[in-house]
This record gives sequence, C-alpha cells and structure tokens, in this order.
Amino acid sequence: MIKKVVKKFFLSGSLLAMMYTGVLAGGTKIGKYAGEFIAIGVGGRALGMGGAFVALANDVTAGYWNPAGLSLIQYPQLTLMHDERFGSLINYDYGAIAFPVGVRSSIGFSLIRLGIDGIPDTRNALIDYNGNGVFDNADRLDYDKIAYFNSADWAFYFSYAKRSSDKFVYGANVKLIRRELGENSATGIGFDVGTRLKVVERLALGMNLQDITTTLIAWDTGTKELISPTAKLGGAYFIDLFGGQIAPALDFDVRFENRRYASTLNVGPVSADMHAGIEYDFRNLVALRAGYNDVKQLTLGAGVHLPKLDVDYSFVKFDAQGELGNTHRISLKLTLAEDRFARATE
Repeated sequence: MIKKVVKKFFLSGSLLAMMYTGVLAGGTKIGKYAGEFIAIGVGGRALGMGGAFVALANDVTAGYWNPAGLSLIQYPQLTLMHDERFGSLINYDYGAIAFPVGVRSSIGFSLIRLGIDGIPDTRNALIDYNGNGVFDNADRLDYDKIAYFNSADWAFYFSYAKRSSDKFVYGANVKLIRRELGENSATGIGFDVGTRLKVVERLALGMNLQDITTTLIAWDTGTKELISPTAKLGGAYFIDLFGGQIAPALDFDVRFENRRYASTLNVGPVSADMHAGIEYDFRNLVALRAGYNDVKQLTLGAGVHLPKLDVDYSFVKFDAQGELGNTHRISLKLTLAEDRFARATE
C-alpha cells in the first residue's frame, strides 16, 4: 500500500510538473505545450496510421481531424474510444456524434477528457520529526492524513461542415476547453477551420487550421496561457489492389511556437512534425494499418467492418525498454445506415 502511494505520488508529480509548470503563478505566457492534450489524436483508425488523417477524415472523427470531412457522412454516426497510458496512470477518453443535415451539410459534437485520478496530496500529512520546520529525509508521512485529488483536461467541439462541390468541402469547429488541477481551474475557447480538396479522382488534400485565432486559457489564479495556431496539412492517395484499396497518407503539423529541439525540423520560430501512414482495406471487411507519428513512434492497427459497426484497434510502444508501458486503443463506430436516417438527396 505504502509503495503504491509513493510510486503514484512521484509519477503523478512528475507528469503534473511537466504539464503545469508556472500555472499557479500570475502572468500571461505563450505555452508551447498548453494545448498538448488536444494533440494526442482520436480514433483507432487514424491513430493506427500515425495520425496521418487530415485528408482521409470522412467519418464522425473528422470533427477532430478535419471538420470539413464531416460533410462526407451519409448517415448519423457515433464513436467512443478509451486509452490508458503509463500503466493506467493516465486515462484518455473520447466520444463524438455527427448527423447529416439536408443535402450538403453536417453537424457534430465531440468530447475529449484526459485525466489523472487519485493523485496523493501530502501537504497535510507531513510529520516534522526533528522539529526543524523543514521536511527532509528524517521526516515521515502520516498516511492516514493523505488526501487525493484529480487533474483533468476537457475539450468540447461543436462542428459544422458543408459540401461546396463534389471536389471541395469545408468546415469549422468552436472548441471549449476546461482544465482542472486540484482546487484550481481554467477555461478557454478556440476555433478551427478545415478544408478538403479532391484534386483528381484518387488524390485528396486536406488542411485543418487549429486555434486559428490563438486560444486563450484563463486560470482562476490569474495566469493566462495562449495556444498558438497549428496548421495540419496532409494528402492521401487511393490505389485499388488485390480486391481492396490501399491508401498511403502523409501529414505535417506546422507550428509557430519556436519548438527548436522537440520538432522534426524548424526554421526560426516555425517548426514542422511529420505523420505518415498506410491503410489496406479489403472489400470493406477488414483493414490493416501502420504508421509513424510526430513523436517518432511506430504505430500498428487493424479494423473490422461489421453491419453498422466498425471496431478499430491501434498499438504504440512508448519506449524501446518498455518502461513506460504500451498503449492499446480500441474505438467503436456505430453508423445508423437506414433509409430513414440517410442524407437528403437533391
């Protein structure tokens, strides 16, 4: 019990220190990683391809990857995903629903939660055995006085998309953000704009301008964090092969946060990170996927298409030694493929 509490205390503390350095101090700052929890990605299909999905997004998950892709759905869709990281220390959950509206439009709602639950709070459990007023190696914890708190980040998306023509679609998100750290909290609002262009029959290009106006996160302590815009640019090509379809995809995340060392390449304050992926879908029955994501990890995935239900799985290993654990993601997508729910025709 004691080892478990101590281990969780140090692991949680380290993660929180990286995520929230400076949050409880006053002032305004541009946070390089202020919106990093939103950049994790959603959906077993996309994550199995390393997150190279801006040009491929054509289902309910498009509300996250590229809101323009929502205009391509023909029936209402619902999706759910659960993800555990670092030995179940961090829980990441996602859910979304989307509806076709009229002949050309769609709307969607998405919810993301990243949380660390049951973090030990030892502030009232310290015992100063030597009476020097300083907590040092000679002192101890009173485990009966340890309290627990949660840290959670929430993002809610409202998406709208419209098909302008058979080749060009566009969409936008209104994004509400809520962050909670113990007794402190923050709120913010941001906007995304996306487009998708079918250049030729087999080539599609996509763009998602996230936090296009810069997103302000205001803490109740007086601290204000600014999330800089990110341009997600990508392309995908479709090839018929062995009775199925193969789709290689390549994306770049272009940021303006002066990420000099934590990016694939940078020129001054502008940096870029690559996502690459490939999917082979056999006769809309089963799919195999592989990818390489922006943090230099290889990803694998698979999917099964059942009547009205898609089950997608993705796998990623965080480090070569396996000390940080592996991440297994499973997502479900339900499509109400019935005539009464179908998109209206012209």
